[in-house]
Amino acid sequence: MAVVIAVLVVVVGVLVSIALHEVGHMVPAKLFGVRVSQYMVGFGPTLWSRTRGETEYGLKAIPAGGYVRLVGMYAPAPEGHRPRKGWFGEMTSAAREASAEEILPGQESRAFYRLSAPKKVVVMLGGPVMNLVIAFVLTLIALTAIGVQTPTTTVGTVPACVPTSSDGVCRAGDPAAPSSAAGLRAGDTVLSYGGTAVTSWDELADAIAHGGTDATTLVVERDGHDVTLDVTPAERKAQTTADDGTVTTTTVPYVGIEPTFAREHQSPATAASQTWDITTQTVGLVAQLPVKVVDVARATFGDEPRSADSVMSVVGVGRVAVDVAGADQASVIARVQAMLLLLASLNVALFVFNLIPLVPLDGGHVVGALYEGAKRTVARVRRLPRPGPADTARMMPVAYAMFGLLTVMGVLLIYADIVDPVRLT
Repeated sequence: MAVVIAVLVVVVGVLVSIALHEVGHMVPAKLFGVRVSQYMVGFGPTLWSRTRGETEYGLKAIPAGGYVRLVGMYAPAPEGHRPRKGWFGEMTSAAREASAEEILPGQESRAFYRLSAPKKVVVMLGGPVMNLVIAFVLTLIALTAIGVQTPTTTVGTVPACVPTSSDGVCRAGDPAAPSSAAGLRAGDTVLSYGGTAVTSWDELADAIAHGGTDATTLVVERDGHDVTLDVTPAERKAQTTADDGTVTTTTVPYVGIEPTFAREHQSPATAASQTWDITTQTVGLVAQLPVKVVDVARATFGDEPRSADSVMSVVGVGRVAVDVAGADQASVIARVQAMLLLLASLNVALFVFNLIPLVPLDGGHVVGALYEGAKRTVARVRRLPRPGPADTARMMPVAYAMFGLLTVMGVLLIYADIVDPVRLT
């Protein structure tokens, strides 16, 4: 049942994210007077639709995206323009003609191409920005409303020994843990260590790490009373791994305190910071997207293992959700939180990916609007005639090429996520 719910959460979450992305385009377009003839979630055959006012709202069979049809996306050919010959020229002319045919008589002023450059930017950025807002809201719920499991200064368990093996299991001959020898008990709350007051687990860990191995005092609250314990930290070897894979072994003080955990509600600023961190990481991932896709192909059709940070399709995201839902040790609230953060990451990916400055992605149309605005600004400064709208129909060959590449990439990732999925463990 948990697995079924996980799949439904991902499917519904993706559909809602897509639907709200398109709302982000549609609302400002309508506010600026553009006629929006269609609002569709999905592609392919229409499963359901209703017409309200001048807009048809519908749901299509393939939940791989969505669109709003903004009437008059492409401006007519510039005056004196000579049609290009060949396939590219025919493609550009067909796009202009289809755009012109959508404009109803007497509503020429409501065409998208007639908007000012800033308004075009607002309309085209509305979708990606909506995804970023969704990501922040989901992260806010996960971190602020639900909270993060945080170690506290209340003792959870007291180890019986100073383990000498890497697995941490006590064996015959292992020395007694300093905390156990000092009389520390589960449920005690540490107030100070070595004379330094502590109010968080990080402060306690830092005090132990810098306190050395000489005998010292440990003050705890037990049954409402302060109790002072004498403790002599032992030495234990610890290993740290650097970013380049270098492993360093050091000797550190060891007392033997394992904390309890409590959910700590984070501030909205923390949620904003985490959203920003995920966004910057996603930008780096998208910048390496061609390399990442090649790596997926090599892992899928070759002998190379698929990395844990591999790019995934929606199918892969669904499998991750299933893994999260099936985690035996996770509580229900922890699973809900993981789902929220997974959907937040997906929305960040939609935000960043759609800003790639190539049509048919939103970023390509933003670049066209910025180019148009720049031309008009230069003309105004130089007191030249005002240029017409940017001839974005000339980018149709690029749009078709991008559509083909995205289709191939999508099919490859879906296949890879079926036969060689990313494993969480």
